Amino acid sequence: MAGEKRRAKLRSLLKTAGAADIDTGLVEQAFVHESASREGGGASNERLEFYGDAILGFVAARWLTAKYKDASEGELSRRKAALVSGDACAATARRLGLGELVVLGQGMTNSGGSDNSTILADAFEAFVAVLAGACDLERVARFVEREHLVPADKGATGEPDAKTALQEIAQAALHVTPIYIDRAEGAPQDRRYTSQVRVGDEILGEGIGPSKKAAQLSAAAMAVNALRKRHPQALEPRASKDDGRVIALDKRRRSPSPRKPGAPI
Repeated sequence: MAGEKRRAKLRSLLKTAGAADIDTGLVEQAFVHESASREGGGASNERLEFYGDAILGFVAARWLTAKYKDASEGELSRRKAALVSGDACAATARRLGLGELVVLGQGMTNSGGSDNSTILADAFEAFVAVLAGACDLERVARFVEREHLVPADKGATGEPDAKTALQEIAQAALHVTPIYIDRAEGAPQDRRYTSQVRVGDEILGEGIGPSKKAAQLSAAAMAVNALRKRHPQALEPRASKDDGRVIALDKRRRSPSPRKPGAPI
């Protein structure tokens, strides 16, 4: 997309972001992929993506803390991970039509890069960074909350995904961290991934999917089922710091011993 049609699309995007007063030229870099930059397309959006990722994490954490007042730290962390994930950011980028604005190198264009989830997610984060540099943070936060967090949170339950669940169970039961062994096959536009997950000295799961993440999730789900059967005790809730037994022991420890008659005070 070039010329006046592109500028109209950028103006529409800025209006959606509540930043219609910003010049469209200021946001162009947010959509320049590194493949275009290598071919002389100007500075890429990599640094902006890094900054935008941090802003997105802050806004998401603040929004979740305010919305889920009774949620534990673990639930908040899982919800935040889901909201700032590449898949969630790519979904928002597609809804906002960012794929039409991304500038790619010739090879990446030919392989369908404008619908690549990683490229779209990076463009969304870079756009957030550009907004933060051009207007105040609260305006950026309102845009992120309205156009990204609210829609993305509708499908988030706060429950751990298979990879998170596997890591928690493996560390609780075996004190080890799962290791994923990945393999990709096929052309870039039709790639298939195979992933195996090793827990300790044993491969406990294998998965196949259209992305590395999908393959890893499938492998992790298989491993979770195996570990749950072998180590059901790893699923039992741990005693909290306020457990009644801890309080009782603490009270016993602090109770003064009975004073003998005639003993000095």
